[in-house]
Amino acid sequence: MKGKLEREEIIAVAGGAILAIGVFLAWYKLDNRFASIGPHGPGRAGLTLSAWKALSTMRYVLLVGAASPLILAYIVIRGHALSWPRGELTAVVAIIVVTLVLLRGLIVKPGDPAGQISLQLGWVVALVGSILMLGGAVFHRARNDTGPRKPPGVP
Repeated sequence: MKGKLEREEIIAVAGGAILAIGVFLAWYKLDNRFASIGPHGPGRAGLTLSAWKALSTMRYVLLVGAASPLILAYIVIRGHALSWPRGELTAVVAIIVVTLVLLRGLIVKPGDPAGQISLQLGWVVALVGSILMLGGAVFHRARNDTGPRKPPGVP
């Protein structure tokens, strides 16, 4: 019999989709003509850049993270057996993604000078998507927790 997605898993999938959309929306705005992010922007005040343009390696990490709840949904719908509790791996990936989004938005902004780079709606969308992923995975895991697991060979 094929598996069925639960409400929390659907929330995590929606969060992944929102995160993926957020990667392509504007994350950063250059506030003056001296600000730049990599090769973008010297002399172009008001230029906005998406995470896809501004973050060379992290853009792929974010998209892979956004795909994790979709992969779990595919596995569940197809009825494949899992060797880990549903939602656990998605929660771990979501924690990493939330941390990266917060890090690149609040702590380590790209560009020079970082004080002249402001955040835009795309960053907020990505943050909301990653929090939805995390919330869906954590609430699913909490609702279906069967108690502490025992080591192999213990009755």
